[in-house]
Amino acid sequence: QVQLVESGGGLVQAGGSLRLSCVASGRMFVTYSMGWFRQAPGKEREFVAVISPDGGILNYADSVKGRFTISRDNAKNAVYLQMSSLKPEDTAVYYCAAKFSLFPYDTGYVYWGQGTQVTVSS
Repeated sequence: QVQLVESGGGLVQAGGSLRLSCVASGRMFVTYSMGWFRQAPGKEREFVAVISPDGGILNYADSVKGRFTISRDNAKNAVYLQMSSLKPEDTAVYYCAAKFSLFPYDTGYVYWGQGTQVTVSS
């Protein structure tokens, strides 16, 4: 069992930046691909980004490409999402998730965090 705890959400003005963090329990973190998802009010949860266990493969949703950067620190059991040039449409609850295989990028996640709210004001 893996527990994931997100932090770093908050209120930011459009054009601003935030860095989300997700810390995992357990010794198996280095074997997991890690993803970030988000869910806006009234909308389905959507894939944001994924990173392979060694950090060598990254993939992003088109809506965040060029603005968001996913990274990880396996020594700290942590994955991060650096968000820049934020837009009001980025407002959502952001979740980190873990899976055993990398492909496909947006499905098959086994463990989920509780989420952290990101609100972008115009």
